[in-house]
Amino acid sequence: MAPVNVLMVGTGEYTTGWVGNSASTSDKKVGVVGLTLFDLRRRGKVGDLSMVGVNGKKYPAIREHLKKNISGAYNNLDVSFKSFPADDKVDPESYKAAIDALSPGDAITIFTPDTTHYDIALYAIQRKIHVLITKPATKTIEDHIKLIEEADKHGVFVYVEHHKRFDPAYYDAKHKAKTLGDFNYFYSYMSQPKSQLETFKAWAGKDSDISYYLNSHHIDINDTLVPGYRPFKVTASGSRGTATALGCVEGTEDTITLLVDWVKKDDPSKIATGVYTASWTAPQKAGVHSNQYFHYMASLGEIRANQAKRGYDVTDDNLGAIAWYNPFYMRYAPDEEGNFGGQTGYGYVSFEKFVDAVAAINEGKITREELDKRGLPTLRNTINTGAILHAGRVSLDENRTVLIEPIENGFYKLV
Repeated sequence: MAPVNVLMVGTGEYTTGWVGNSASTSDKKVGVVGLTLFDLRRRGKVGDLSMVGVNGKKYPAIREHLKKNISGAYNNLDVSFKSFPADDKVDPESYKAAIDALSPGDAITIFTPDTTHYDIALYAIQRKIHVLITKPATKTIEDHIKLIEEADKHGVFVYVEHHKRFDPAYYDAKHKAKTLGDFNYFYSYMSQPKSQLETFKAWAGKDSDISYYLNSHHIDINDTLVPGYRPFKVTASGSRGTATALGCVEGTEDTITLLVDWVKKDDPSKIATGVYTASWTAPQKAGVHSNQYFHYMASLGEIRANQAKRGYDVTDDNLGAIAWYNPFYMRYAPDEEGNFGGQTGYGYVSFEKFVDAVAAINEGKITREELDKRGLPTLRNTINTGAILHAGRVSLDENRTVLIEPIENGFYKLV
């Protein structure tokens, strides 16, 4: 298949591993998006690469960081890209010029603050550019639906980067759940250390919250386990105090829990409960960057998954602590030839599936409808997650339970 030209929108931790004036101190020290796409270009699946951010003055440091920590680590892997805006410019709308430089059938990745996803995606879709959006796709169910309608109108593929779907344990759990009977109960927890509030200080508590950022993972996983159910009621609770003491805006939640009622589509007498908790005020030295686990119970069995401690730990005197690593997500060790060797990591797989899908669509080998049926995290296949996250925010803001009501075309409205 012909290689896909890709524009990376957003230059921060997830794209480059560069945060502020230094490399990230998280588990993404060299990023995910850029490294993956550079390697996919080496493998012939990606063509021209470009990158756009708000502040072009960061590019000299970013390029030096990528040269040292990616080219220097993986056989001089090509880390070149065209950048927007110029190195001496600051332009919040530079994404428009960057997208205008693409051609129909090219693609973009969006890793920017949640409030910007909709505008950037819509601008690209209307120019027939395929889109990958980090989760959440949008902050409101109305915007989610609008993007579906515009993608249908312009014939482009829009994919939400729910990489946990490709975690081997979670993927296998989806298969096992098919034989366990009716959905009854799901509980999940996911957290990151307080240092993330420094990484996200530009938007944390102002433009989005920890539920959109982390609960989105397990809500989506729960949704994939129970295709015969839909959410219909959401009540949210949030704790406060730590984030604001660390400099976040007043009202920023430390930890958010969503209580969600689900109903079986063909038998309304069967109701299930989902409880999803996310926090970004976990201890700094908890041994894991992302604590994450879930418990799924159905009428004929249950599934438990602890993806924080996978039986792999390292004690390092330089760190002064024991740490549990997750090489199943991004494996940064080079292969035996010295090239990047993490192609089986589910973080990498998520991007490769998007690139392969775009190439197949461009060559007429598959339709967007067929990709929906395959269960990929497309806009249509993530609408339940979008509705729950939006309902959770409304529940917190208005201190009430929010109903999710079906409308036409498999869409929802909040009541």
